[in-house]
Amino acid sequence: MQHDSTDSDRLKKLKFRAWRRGFREADLILGPFVDTYGRELSEAELDELEVLLEQPDQFLYAWIIGREPAPQAFDTPLLKRISAFRFEARGTRTDLGS
Repeated sequence: MQHDSTDSDRLKKLKFRAWRRGFREADLILGPFVDTYGRELSEAELDELEVLLEQPDQFLYAWIIGREPAPQAFDTPLLKRISAFRFEARGTRTDLGS
């Protein structure tokens, strides 16, 4: 998907919000996810991502890792994609050791 300058600005804001939530574990999943797939997301998915990023960290992270079931409104293909991505993001981290 090709983004125009307005979309590019929106994506920059989403990247900032994804990387700087103040909850390191969530940052290390959401930031790389938006970096990797943000440009591919549809407008509807970007809208959905914005709503997800508005949720409290402890809830969003619990939904991503499967500690808590996501409420129906948030139990979407995008959340499932982010949840699956956590294993990919973990594989790219250098701060975990062996």
